[in-house]
Amino acid sequence: MAQQYLLGMYEKAVPNDITWEERLNVARESGFDYVEISVDETDAKLARLDWTADERRELVRLQQECGLPIRSMCLSGHRKYPFGATDPAVRERSLQIMEKAIQLACDLGVRTIQLAGYDVYYEDGTDETRKWFAENLARATEMAAREGVLLGFETMETPFMDTVEKSMAYVSQIDSPYLGVYPDLGNLTNASFLYGKSVTDDLATARGHIVAAHCKETVAGAYREIPFGTGTTDWEALDECIKQGVRRFVAEFWYVGAENWREETAFASEYVRGKIEAAFARCGK
Repeated sequence: MAQQYLLGMYEKAVPNDITWEERLNVARESGFDYVEISVDETDAKLARLDWTADERRELVRLQQECGLPIRSMCLSGHRKYPFGATDPAVRERSLQIMEKAIQLACDLGVRTIQLAGYDVYYEDGTDETRKWFAENLARATEMAAREGVLLGFETMETPFMDTVEKSMAYVSQIDSPYLGVYPDLGNLTNASFLYGKSVTDDLATARGHIVAAHCKETVAGAYREIPFGTGTTDWEALDECIKQGVRRFVAEFWYVGAENWREETAFASEYVRGKIEAAFARCGK
């Protein structure tokens, strides 16, 4: 019988300077089912969008050889080059990044691209930035639809899109099967403290539109590098994901220089699987 769900490893969970072969092998040995590749705002990560055909084929070969695929992409490069930027040159770059990311996804076998839910990040949002965001989001969704790649908004740490309900305003506006929500349970937990709306109720606003979920530890006011088991993430909200049919999850955590990072990676897999499987059990699945 096939697995009930798949659990991916966020690429930044392991040192940046190891090879892709090592990264895939560590993920497999730690108990993960796939890796989520990062294309963030750094020049080094954005350069991946210009990998040659040979470089792409080599990574596909490594996936096959290591027995572990890359199946999702965290595309946070739009934080620096957002859809809603005031500068038209930056907006044009945002669309170029999107088009190249979709093509890279197709070449590597990636199914889902997680979009950063920002209209802008390094400038103040306005009615104009929100208008440009919506217009360019529509263009991006058309690109993804053409290639059959799913896009999903990450719920972020800024007021623009820190809840699923806010994400759904744009998902409903675009109204495409290729744009959904890819919520971050840690960020949603922090949002629940701010707005007084439970994570479960917030997730329920996206029924039928959640493509996958990030499983991240959090504490109030902090969004990164909180070790699993030490935070306040509302793990029982996973029940709502399970009930909605979500079956793809990624453990989001970071390598922070620890010598025992391999042990931490294995622990993260075991810990998050425990939370997901407890949710399946509560849901009677």
